[in-house]
Order: sequence, then C-alpha cells, then structure tokens
Amino acid sequence: MNDSLHQPPGTGPAPALLLRDDVALAAIPAPAWDALVPGQPLLAHAFLSALHQTGCASPRTGWRPCYVTAWAGDALAGALPLYAKMHSFGEYVFDWAWADAYRRHQRRYYPKLVAAIPFTPTPGPRLLAPDAATRGALLAHALGLLAAGNHSSLHLLFAADADIALCADAGMIVRHGVQFHWDNPGYRDFAEFLAAFNHDKRKKVKQERRRLAESGVTFTRRTGADISGADWAFFHGCYERTYAAHGSTPYLSLEFFETLGATMPERLLLVTGARDGTPVCAALDVFSDAALWGRYWGATEYLPGLHFETCYYQAIEFCIERRIARFEGGAQGTHKLARGLMPVTTSSAHAIFDPDFAAAIADFCARERADVAQSVDELETASPFREPPPDPASG
Repeated sequence: MNDSLHQPPGTGPAPALLLRDDVALAAIPAPAWDALVPGQPLLAHAFLSALHQTGCASPRTGWRPCYVTAWAGDALAGALPLYAKMHSFGEYVFDWAWADAYRRHQRRYYPKLVAAIPFTPTPGPRLLAPDAATRGALLAHALGLLAAGNHSSLHLLFAADADIALCADAGMIVRHGVQFHWDNPGYRDFAEFLAAFNHDKRKKVKQERRRLAESGVTFTRRTGADISGADWAFFHGCYERTYAAHGSTPYLSLEFFETLGATMPERLLLVTGARDGTPVCAALDVFSDAALWGRYWGATEYLPGLHFETCYYQAIEFCIERRIARFEGGAQGTHKLARGLMPVTTSSAHAIFDPDFAAAIADFCARERADVAQSVDELETASPFREPPPDPASG
C-alpha cells in the first residue's frame, strides 16, 4: 500500500485527504463512485465492474487495477481509474514504437501505469473529483507511484481538458490525436440534418440508404429491457466476426455484454439489421442524456452501406429523436467525415521516468501535435456541410 496525506490549498480549514491505491472498485459503493462521474456511463461503477468481474480487464489479460482513491474520512472524495499494464493492447493511443525503442536499448517499458477506460477510446475525465485540489492530489499520488521506479511511465489517455492542464502543469508530455464527433444543433429529423449537407454529399447518403433499403434490410433500435438474451448472443457473434475479419482476438466476452444488459440497461442502445427477417448485423451504443458513444459492431455478411447505416445513420436518428447533443463515433475513420462527423482533437498526457527517453518522446509529441493540427485543418476543409450550415433552431 502507498498512502499519502495532502492538505488542499484554501482560505479555510479543510480535512486532510487520505490517498490510497489498495482499494478495489468492488469495495467502493456504487452510489459513492457514480457521484464522481455524473453523465459518464462509460466511467460508471457498473461499466468498470463488468470489465473486472468478467475478467476482460484483469491481471490475467494484462490489466491489473491499482485505482487511486482520495478519502475525506470515510467519504470517497476522488478517484483515478489506474491500471498496471504489461502490454499496449486496448488503449487506442499507440505507443508500440516507444516500447520497441526501450527494447532496442535493453530497457523495460512494461509494466507501465495507464489511467483509462479499458478498450474504450472515449474522451472524458480521468482525475475524478469535483475540485482541482483533489484532482491535483490524485495526480501527485500517481506520479509518486511512478517515482518509485517500478514502472516505466504514467499515461492518462483521452483525458478531459481540465485534467490535461493539470498534467501539463506537472511537467507531463501532452499528445494529441483525432476523432470524429457529430453535433446536434437541434435537428427536427434526419431529413433536416441532410439538408445541411452540400448537394453531392447529401445525394451520396440518400443513395446509400435507398440501396440498402431496396436490398430488403430493415432496422430495429432497442434499449433497456427490450434487449433480449438472444439479441446479446447475436450481437456478440457479430462482434467476434468483426475481430476475426481483422485477424484479431476480441477483448470482450458475451458475459461482459450480458452483465451490462443486467446492470445498466437504461444506457444501452442496440441497433440490429435484418434482411427478409434474418438478422445480418448489430451495433451497440452507450448513451447519456447529453451524448451517445458508438462502441461495437459486426455483421454476418457484407452489404454495401451496411456499416454506415448501422453505426452512424441509425445512431444519428436516435440522437435527433432523443435530443441528444453529441454523437462520438469512436477511434479513427476518416470515412466518418462524409457522414457528418467532424474532426475533434483528443489529448493524452504522459510522464516518462527515464529522462533520456522523456526528452526524445517530448520531441516526438511536439512534432506530432503540429501534424495533428494540420490534419484537422485539412479535414475541416472537406466538411460535407454547406457554408454556412443552416440553424435548425431558427427554422
């Protein structure tokens, strides 16, 4: 156990925080944890617990939880979902070249410390606390673990801007990436969304949807208790096929998805497509009142436009119906741009224990940030939207 005391700065007396890294998530009451992450279902106690309890994110799979928690007496005041990692799978901020450089210089890159949602490249808070002082205490404790010399590095992946600012102030290296997100200014329906496109892009989307419908494919969107055991089994089979098609092993088990269905059904959207009554594809999304996150998909066969309809158009229609303001389409994929998802810069922060490697990685990340900024500028010029896009709220 590594405990530390921290007195937050302030004008009045405040209780000292006890920082710990030996408290398992299972030992923390779900209401106390969830109070730290309002509106963040992918950081919810139920989601993280499902990963741990089903063994998907566990020491066996190279994800050893060592969560940092802050306590004010018996009350949970903050937390950092931290893992000791023996590999770089399931992170989506790629540092394989860094690990290879360590190997070539006879140094060990693993284990490393990673603050992330396993297998989930979703931007959001990582230093989970309502105040900057507690967030700073969590970060200081994690950096203290790194200073012990048992790990090569500390990484906060897809972190919120406020967390990145604290990390930068602490001397950590900031790294940028690109995702594609859709914003909803208040569209009344999908037709109004398409009306904001330029002619050529609008015509292409309409053709994709029409051809798929003409092939006999129809879609059903299910949430909550309407998702059956048979639905989960079919979806997981599709998910496995997608990984197999890319020569990869799926990270997540059927038990994991079934556990989500039992513990947080109100935050799940399952889209299924069927041709002449036979299911052919499925996609799972997670949503809050303010955002929807596209997560996993798969199909039993290839049909032109099937992926775009299942993963993007159905999700956008759902957001419009529910007045959800943002749809995050997940990692990578410039093809999302033509479907109305615009480039967004994501940020991660990295502390490298070895000073020589730290200098080299800082130089690499500085050049990469410039490349990402240029890439975002270029992608924005390929926007499918007319200039300026119409404001549905003013119609």
